[in-house]
This record gives sequence, C-alpha cells and structure tokens, in this order.
Amino acid sequence: MNNPRFFKPLALALALGLGLSLTACRDQDGACRPDAAADAPAVALSLQRLETPFFQLKNPGEAEQFMRQHPLLARYYLQRQPGNEAALANALAQLAASPELARLKAQTATAFGDSTALRKDLGELMRRVHYYFPDFKVPQAYTYVSGFQGKDIYVSDSLLVLSLDWFAGPQASYRPDLPHYMLRRYTPDHLLPTLATTMASKYNKHELTANTTLDAMVNSGKALYFTSQVLPCTPDSLIMGFTAKEMAGVEANEGKVWGHFLEKNLLFATTPFLIQKYVSERPNVPEIDRTAPGRIGQWVGLQIVRKYMAEHPSVTLPQLMAEKNAQKLLNDSHYRPVRN
Repeated sequence: MNNPRFFKPLALALALGLGLSLTACRDQDGACRPDAAADAPAVALSLQRLETPFFQLKNPGEAEQFMRQHPLLARYYLQRQPGNEAALANALAQLAASPELARLKAQTATAFGDSTALRKDLGELMRRVHYYFPDFKVPQAYTYVSGFQGKDIYVSDSLLVLSLDWFAGPQASYRPDLPHYMLRRYTPDHLLPTLATTMASKYNKHELTANTTLDAMVNSGKALYFTSQVLPCTPDSLIMGFTAKEMAGVEANEGKVWGHFLEKNLLFATTPFLIQKYVSERPNVPEIDRTAPGRIGQWVGLQIVRKYMAEHPSVTLPQLMAEKNAQKLLNDSHYRPVRN
C-alpha cells in the first residue's frame, strides 16, 4: 500500500483541483453548494478594528484605559485577572511600542485592508449561523494584532476576537511558529473557514465515552459539514486546508483511502496514538501513502456526513449536529466509495 505511485490524482481531478486555491467563492466543481439560508434576514454585527487604537498606546496608563474600554477583550482574550493588571498593562505598552510588531501590523493591514469586505463576509457567516440556529446571538467582534501572544481566534457567546496577524500570509515578515503544513492554512482566505469550524464546536454534540477512530472522524466531519453550510461558496480546499494537489489526490483515491481503514480494521480502534495518525495534525499519512495529507480521517468523516445528508434530505443541520452516534451516521449513510 505504501507505494509512491499509489496516491496519484486523475488528470481531470488535478485540472479541477488546481483552480481551487485561486478563489474562495466556489466549491470544487466551480459552483456554490445549495444554500438554504440564501434569503435569511441580515443580523446586526458590530465589528471594531482595534489595531489602530492599540498601536497608539504610549504608556501603561493608556494600556490600562484601553482594557477598561474593552472589558470583554481584556478579561477573556488578554486574560486580565485581579493581581495581574499592572503587569499586563506594562506588557501591552511594550508590545504597542515594538517596531517589529508595528511592521507586522502594517503588513496585516495590507492583507486585511478592506474593513467593509471583512464586515460583510462576517455578517454573511453570522446570518447563516443564525438561520440554522435561531438562538444564536451575534457576539461583539474585534480584530486585533497580538504578535502571536494570544489565540488566533477566540469565540464565545459574547465575544469574537480575530487576531489578524496570524492570517497575514506568506508575505508577512513574521509568521506563527508552526510547521509548514499547518502554517499554510494561516492566510487571509483561511480566516473565515477556520472561524466557522471553530464556531461549530458549540453545536457539535459528541459522546464523551465514544473514543474510536470512527467517532473522531465523524465528529470532525460534522464540524466541517457545518462550515460548508454556513460558507456555501467556500471550496473544500479552504475548508480542509489541503493544497489543490492534495484535494485532487484524495478525491481521485477516495475508495482506496476508505479501503485502507477497512482492511486495517481501524474504524473501531481506540488507541489514541493510532487515531491521531489519521485525524490529527501531521504532514502526511505514510501508513496510507506518503502523499496522503495529514488529517485525512477528517476528510473521510466529511464524506460520510455528506453521504448521510444526501440520503436523508429531511434532516436539518441542527439535527445532524445533535446526533452523537457515529456508527448510526455511517450505517445510515450507506457510504461505500468505489475503489478504482
């Protein structure tokens, strides 16, 4: 199985795949997915770009005032707590005065210079989430440049923080300290898919005692399916964070990939290290083939979920996300890709 020629994309699939990275507004066959929320009403979104006021801070006193003006940001993102206020204010003032961070801020501004477009894209995402989940409350949204000192994305019921420097892309002088196969997902085009998949965790129900490879695959697949529904015109390459060549490869060899899981009796394995090989971050999965991308198990989970939803068109997104039984989803999906 570990043959360097095993995972070869079909010529047509590769030709289609090469176009995936060129646009964030079409899926793999050049068209948006069906969008049940197309006519959903708009939602009110408050987006504040904090990069400019942050870099105007001149001393710890102004940093303290900045935190008082944005208490949710200070408490939940900056981790302000009783006893660390002075140290945090000093640290923020030093960051705001850093020439290196100012340079990164300028490069981030180049990558995300159109606030209107960003606000529109975020509003469209929130609008669709609200359509599917009417109890969803749009959080107060901020953009920020953290110098990689904070999370790339923080989202809760009341607060959304997008640390845009994480997603400034390869033109930036400074990048997050991550392996290349992960770093390539930190570009402007990956911001919204990453946010949407993060938001899915609020609705994605999972049985805590369900600890098989299949459970991990389907749980990830549900989150990715959520992302594909609230971002219906975003291609799978961005949702998965795969290259065009990787997308073409997995699509052309779907039956062979699935066959590997069956032949090796992997679906009901419970060894964490084994599960991580197929579902967690890795540069590739040589157990299948040296060209098979890491997290390929997540992609298979997405295919299972898509097949299930195609077989059950009356099932809603909330119903899917509430379903905890991965075995049921697999059985009822009748997922049996043909091996070429």
